[in-house]
Amino acid sequence: MGKFALSHEIWQDIRRYSWTYGLIVLVLISAFAVIYFTHLNRQTTSELEVLYSEQDDLDIEWRNLLLEENSLAEHSEIEYQAEKLLLMKRPKPNQEIIIKLQ
Repeated sequence: MGKFALSHEIWQDIRRYSWTYGLIVLVLISAFAVIYFTHLNRQTTSELEVLYSEQDDLDIEWRNLLLEENSLAEHSEIEYQAEKLLLMKRPKPNQEIIIKLQ
């Protein structure tokens, strides 16, 4: 009879404080959710910083490529490269051949 009374008392206490136990469980779930989302936020912020750094590097490379393109596009630079690297020279007027299309 004592064993039955003890288990009856335990169940009464559980029912009596069920709101308290429920709130404790909800507080623990909330605490773990805060920890989890804080971790995700830090991870995402770290990835974002890496992407910003890569974007800056690509912007610098793009600007350098634009400068190089503009430099190579200048007529004098093209002529210089053709003469020095490819050993090309302007043809004389008597060496020019004119082709007529019909």
